[in-house]
Amino acid sequence: MKQKILIGLALILALAAGVYLSIHIAPPSGPQYASLYPQPREIPDFALINQHGETFGKEALRGKWTLAFTGYTFCPDICPTTLAELKGIYPQLQQISPDIQVLFLSVDPNRDTTERLLEYVNFFEPAFIAATAEHKELFPFVRSLGMMYAMSESTDNPDYLVDHSSSLTIINPQAQVVGRFKPTLAPGQMAVVNPQQILADMPVIIGR
Repeated sequence: MKQKILIGLALILALAAGVYLSIHIAPPSGPQYASLYPQPREIPDFALINQHGETFGKEALRGKWTLAFTGYTFCPDICPTTLAELKGIYPQLQQISPDIQVLFLSVDPNRDTTERLLEYVNFFEPAFIAATAEHKELFPFVRSLGMMYAMSESTDNPDYLVDHSSSLTIINPQAQVVGRFKPTLAPGQMAVVNPQQILADMPVIIGR
């Protein structure tokens, strides 16, 4: 009887130890911060123009991991802050994989000319890609990435603002959307994606 009790206690202790180790010591099986879709989402064909005046289409996404976000060069806060954060971690992203690229999608083609986009991204990081297109081409592409934008006021006002998503969409080397990094929401703070969360999750996402 005592032997059976001892065996039972040993099994309980072993089970408890296994649960503890799986929770506290074993590495996470997936990313901790990124929101991944159950299945990758195919991106339809598209044609934008990048900051060098060249066509930027679906083939430019193939073979690369792309972090894409919407914005515009006249944006007063979220866009320059996000670009500055990405510039700060770009060397580390390249160490994770030289195939990671950053795509800045301008949702303000009326003001964001090729020349302005080139000057804007060069201020942050010349390796970043900036691209835009007329709204009839741009809007469905942005929607396919799981993002949105809208003119918040009349463009007759030269200082009009544009409402846009502040998440970063993650695109795999097969030109498929796999998920996104959502901005950190905290009272009194700007809603931008935490760059340390990107650095923590990208190796896990790439290795899946």
